Amino acid sequence: MSGLFSLKGRRALVTGANTGIGQAIAQALAGQGAAVTCAGRRTCDETIALIRAAGGQADGLLLDFSNPMAAKDIFAGAGYDLLVNNAGIIRREDAVTHSEANWDAVVDVNMKAVFFTCQAFGRELIARGAPGAIVNIASLLSFQGGIRVPGYMASKHGVAGITKLLATEWAGHGITVNAIAPGYIATNNTEALRDDPDRSRQILERIPAGRWGTPEDIGGTAAYLCSPAARYVTGAVLNVDGGWLAR
Repeated sequence: MSGLFSLKGRRALVTGANTGIGQAIAQALAGQGAAVTCAGRRTCDETIALIRAAGGQADGLLLDFSNPMAAKDIFAGAGYDLLVNNAGIIRREDAVTHSEANWDAVVDVNMKAVFFTCQAFGRELIARGAPGAIVNIASLLSFQGGIRVPGYMASKHGVAGITKLLATEWAGHGITVNAIAPGYIATNNTEALRDDPDRSRQILERIPAGRWGTPEDIGGTAAYLCSPAARYVTGAVLNVDGGWLAR
């Protein structure tokens, strides 16, 4: 079927697009023809340059989700019909000492901002009577426990729940809402783990694919979920984890 994966004529906002997974997602969407706004708390100039060098369309937007309502006014009249909520932070600290400040910082960015960004996006699409797609970045830890990341684990469980709730409420409006749950991906967030030989070895031993995931592994999945090929897929939390959960 011609154009099944094409995003030509679509306009996307990708948060946390300055590096890592967000950068790869922005490139993947642009590669399928979407005009992509690369949003981050720091400049996304590198991502924009990569997209334009490949012949794609991209612009940038500064959004700092330490304010969970940062995106509440950006969708009205802007023509977006694709949203990828990738921005996130992590704080590593034992549960017995995990501070309220660390908890609040992580939950605000990873969960509260996701919900209210989705709300603003969905409100605009519903008012226009337009279909659209949302992809939220969850985590392997949306399904199981972790160590030394209490706020992160709780927030990613929350992202999975928010995804399912919005998918149920908005399916009748033609808005699909899905999530990607990455396993261990080679990004800045996992640098400390990869630099620890013992911890890295333990992780790799539990990944049947035998390697750390790459941002590009996530980018392709996000492009699929935004495409016409996934128009009847909603409420899914897809594992992109090298087979971790299958064991």
